[in-house]
Amino acid sequence: MKQLLGRAATVLGVVVVALGLWALAEPRLVLETARHTVEIPGLDADQSGVEVAVLSDLQVGMWWANTGMVRRAVDEVVAEEPDLVLLPGDFLYSTEPDVQTQVDTVLELLAPLVDSGIPTLAVLGNHDHEAGGAQEIEAALEDAGIDVLLNESVVVPVAGTGGSQEGGGETGGLHVVGVGPSRPGLADPEKAVADVPPDAPRMVMMHNPAAFVDLPAQTGPLSVAGHTHCGQIALPFAPHSSYLGLTEEEEVVADGWAPDDHGAESNDLFVTCGVGFSLLPVRFNAPPQVAFFELVAPGG
Repeated sequence: MKQLLGRAATVLGVVVVALGLWALAEPRLVLETARHTVEIPGLDADQSGVEVAVLSDLQVGMWWANTGMVRRAVDEVVAEEPDLVLLPGDFLYSTEPDVQTQVDTVLELLAPLVDSGIPTLAVLGNHDHEAGGAQEIEAALEDAGIDVLLNESVVVPVAGTGGSQEGGGETGGLHVVGVGPSRPGLADPEKAVADVPPDAPRMVMMHNPAAFVDLPAQTGPLSVAGHTHCGQIALPFAPHSSYLGLTEEEEVVADGWAPDDHGAESNDLFVTCGVGFSLLPVRFNAPPQVAFFELVAPGG
């Protein structure tokens, strides 16, 4: 019996070590690409086919930060040549190294995207504020041509597979809504959508998916968020034993599409896994992700 128990302990130890090594390797080797087609009310037929890329949670400043995968993800986005890129926050992570060093690294990582000329919008996340660098990263992104939204919307002229980008005025383009981070209490979804005409095509970007439930009905046909890392360490068949379950401060949708009954009427939420880390530089069963959405006219 002792011999049997010894062998079982050895096997268990080998399995644990193997899983630990994979948790270190997964975020550096695996980049998941999620692709979805979404009907957007108000989108004209000639705008149908607009492609939007979503890349979240770079978290530069985390020890052993996942900068290699950030570069790969940015290259993936640029190669795809989408019509629009959304960056839902957490560019920074900590107070060390100093904020300016982290900001400089973020700009270096995003340089291929900036140089591509693809329209890009962002919101800030909780770690950008907790690192004490919210003002610095916002100014740097704005200077690079990336608009940072805080409970407001902008109109992006878009053209689909058969349209023209000319003439996308105040009501003619896609309205992109940016909601502030839930921590430190800057999220105001109602204010964010207040200036969007009721029948205008729109999508909503937020960092924390907890803000989604406060969107008024029929204002977020496609809402995207990050923040959760899809659990980061997500044990199969045991979501409440994941990293997210052990550290959550609010009930949130952690991964992919929210249930149909989550949030107000006619609002849908997709939570992307992002790229970076929190606390530990590992991921398990939650690889880094870039999400692409093809926006189509209803019935198209």
